[in-house]
Amino acid sequence: MTDDSSSTPNSRGLPPPPVPERLREMLKDHPDHIERLQEVLNQVAYDGRVLLMPFDQAIWALEGRLETFIHEAKADLEAAQVDEDAQAIELARAKEDLMFRARSSNGGMKGLHDLWNYFKENEDAL
Repeated sequence: MTDDSSSTPNSRGLPPPPVPERLREMLKDHPDHIERLQEVLNQVAYDGRVLLMPFDQAIWALEGRLETFIHEAKADLEAAQVDEDAQAIELARAKEDLMFRARSSNGGMKGLHDLWNYFKENEDAL
């Protein structure tokens, strides 16, 4: 079963909030991560509660999910090191570095204009 919640409006008629372009670009080889970022953004926008600071809540949700990605990448690296698999270690280090860059305010969390515009345009519905 496919979840198409990333492209369909919710019960309020709101389209889903966009995963920031820079994050989509950085994580293009990890579509499951992009999907998981979309999930947390949808939770913020589609929560049903009145949001006082929806943009800030979206940022916090993205940061939390990106922290999860970092922890998962670290676990992958540790597992590769235990197995002493040089190729897996190299791939895991690259993934860990990518997740740190994605979480960085000068990396993936920089230039969130599309997300800001979404919440500004839909503030009355939120």
